[in-house]
Amino acid sequence: MEALDRRSFLITTGAVAAAAASAPSSVAAQAPAAVFLSTWEWGVAANRRAAEVVAGGGSLLDAIEKGINVVEDDPNVTSVGYGGLPNAQGEVELDAGIMDGATHRAGSVCNLHKIKNPISVARLVMEKTRHTTLAGDGALQFAIAMGFTPMQLLTPKSLEAWLKWRSSPNRESFWIDREHHDTIGMVGVDGRGQVVAGCSTSGLAWKIPGRVADSPLVGCGYYADAAAGAASATGNGDVMSNYCTSMRIVTRMGQGLHPQEACDEVMGVMAKTAPNVRSDMYCVIAIDPRGEIGAASMNVAQPLQYALWKNGQGALHTAAPFLH
Repeated sequence: MEALDRRSFLITTGAVAAAAASAPSSVAAQAPAAVFLSTWEWGVAANRRAAEVVAGGGSLLDAIEKGINVVEDDPNVTSVGYGGLPNAQGEVELDAGIMDGATHRAGSVCNLHKIKNPISVARLVMEKTRHTTLAGDGALQFAIAMGFTPMQLLTPKSLEAWLKWRSSPNRESFWIDREHHDTIGMVGVDGRGQVVAGCSTSGLAWKIPGRVADSPLVGCGYYADAAAGAASATGNGDVMSNYCTSMRIVTRMGQGLHPQEACDEVMGVMAKTAPNVRSDMYCVIAIDPRGEIGAASMNVAQPLQYALWKNGQGALHTAAPFLH
């Protein structure tokens, strides 16, 4: 059996497909200064929800959380939240993190079971505790204490996919990890000094239980600094976490680089030593406080689609591959 490509399990819902294919939409009351940038096609719906939250008087933190919730709640996005493909034992393990660039406070959860909105739990870790990260059973108990209700996160489709994988005598083993996966990475600015980054994922399909990659790690899967901007990463998180990609990008923006230049520079750093740079998935997005953006993928084989909401309109784009 060939190695499973994470993207092959991603099923675009009719709602998401319609949103991506439709003409750019507007929210009449949306403040024109607010800009949202998200990974993949489901970012269209996430950005629109975020814009609605800001238009209704919500904070940028509210907007990023609620935007990501849209993707977490969608059972047809099999790499995030409810319906996410499980680990090798058939358990859906979720990771998420969120960061407020103005305060440099962050919250994250790792290996969270039975709670479909890990980004919301991560925000409460940031706001209700002195900690940054909770994991495993501790994260679950915290979520329950905060009022979340445990539920079965496997859908019939994700269960069927796991059973098919488990029954194959030649199934992929991640003691040697060569798989790709996707996330919802989301960054935003409001034009009034607020900068926020967030990230949520169910991680790698069929992963070894307990595996944590870049998505919930501050500076790796997401990072925000009100003076410089925000960034998020998606792709082979086991490798990308070793480069602290998001913090590198934000640091270079703080030193004067345009977000696109900062994204390309970090791709260049990775290209020197990261494995399989011509075929593996390494992708990043970035935004500065003015609302200027950057997005890059390492290669043509694994292109990055990203959704942008700016000036009250949303659209889906494809990032140009980094040339190396």
